[in-house]
Amino acid sequence: MMDVNKVQILVQEGEGLTVEFKEHFTPRIDEDIVAFANTKGGVILLGVRDDRTVRGEKLTNDMKARINSVARNCNPPVQVKTKQLQNIIAIEVPQGEDKPYNCSSGYFRRLDGTTQKMTNHELRIMFQEHEKISFEEKTNRSVSWKDISREKIRNFLKEADISIRKIIPQNILTSLSLVQKGRITNAGALMFASRVDKLIPHAESIFAAFKGTDKTNIYDRHDVKDDLLIQFNEAVAFLKKHLNVRSEIRGFDRSDIYEIPLDALREAVVNAIVHRNYTINGTSIYVRIFDDRVEIENPGGLPNGITKRDFGKSSVRRNPLIADLFNRMGKVERMGSGIERMRELMRDTGLKEPVFEMDAFFRVTFYRDPRYSLKTGRFQKGKGTMEKGWVERPEIKAGEKVGVKSEKIRRKLGEKLGEKLGEKLGENEKRILEIINKNKFITIPALSKTLDISTTAVENNLAKLKVKNILKRIGPDKGGYWEIVYGR
Repeated sequence: MMDVNKVQILVQEGEGLTVEFKEHFTPRIDEDIVAFANTKGGVILLGVRDDRTVRGEKLTNDMKARINSVARNCNPPVQVKTKQLQNIIAIEVPQGEDKPYNCSSGYFRRLDGTTQKMTNHELRIMFQEHEKISFEEKTNRSVSWKDISREKIRNFLKEADISIRKIIPQNILTSLSLVQKGRITNAGALMFASRVDKLIPHAESIFAAFKGTDKTNIYDRHDVKDDLLIQFNEAVAFLKKHLNVRSEIRGFDRSDIYEIPLDALREAVVNAIVHRNYTINGTSIYVRIFDDRVEIENPGGLPNGITKRDFGKSSVRRNPLIADLFNRMGKVERMGSGIERMRELMRDTGLKEPVFEMDAFFRVTFYRDPRYSLKTGRFQKGKGTMEKGWVERPEIKAGEKVGVKSEKIRRKLGEKLGEKLGEKLGENEKRILEIINKNKFITIPALSKTLDISTTAVENNLAKLKVKNILKRIGPDKGGYWEIVYGR
């Protein structure tokens, strides 16, 4: 039942798989209505801007009639509930029982936090016969509210940049669509249970590093049987521990550069978590590091209806609720662009594109640069130097006085950047770079407030800096960061 408290929580959490903000009513909400009906259901909040600020909207009898008319004109008709909650109108849309639904503009679905029009091909894939209730949305009778960790909820809210002072697990999980008829779903347990291993014992990840190019000699192993966020963080930490790294000056700052782009590896780990088939017992997510390659593997091949020919072209989430949680934390690409992003990141680094294999398991293989990947003992202890500036793991920690450019080079880069700033950049562009140099994670609204200019003006200046190859965006809009690239 929608009430004022739940609406306030939804506004604080932001848009997601089951939540859409609209500043005011328009007949085009029919696209969002059919999208929710075709996916997991959801709520449209009228009177709320995309940035979570409340503009307000009043529900008149005329508007209520228009909303109901829009919903009835969908095919099949959708029964919605409309309610005024303070100055926000909530339109609740149930998950449909007669999929697929369409409106005058076509067929739509929810993908993470967006409404996306579907192609005929995607329509055929998505609505093939399959289990109506997936593993992630089934309630887990073994889980009670005392099993839910407030600390894990707090960690999620921090990662998702959601500010909620009073943490009430029932309210938070319900607003995230992780509760069905008062019971916690498997997705809720996988993300927030104190002891995931006791409730869903097969949901684990295993990380291993091998000497050589086969599985004969293992020299490090780490098993993780905790929640999915911890599994993600531990996987990234294990990869960073065992990959070579060098240091490089970018703009004014020193950066650690891993031999395989970390963003590509993170994308693969998230992909494994989001697309894993959690119904298969006796299997795990695997991260394997060899001298010549890295393999990331998850149980379950391609989702139902997807063929190898479709791979990378169509986006179907095996676990859309879990995908939504990772999207809120800024750890998954929107609109299903993750596969192409991995390929692009490897190409940009001059490495071979990742290889994807799909059978009962889904596996992605990243090939390491042969110049640096094999353990040849190039590191000279005590001298702080290494051929090509690479640190070989696990002999030394990343960034430990290895491959760091001299202060003279740092000054030269600074002078070159200053020269370009003075000659070719406008005042706002220079000020934006100065701010980003201090805080690479700053958001567009924060830049707008600091500079006292509109967000549109900020976006225009950022676009100019990108065109001039001075600035680029690393990672998604939510969870990524800015990078000054001139002078590299």
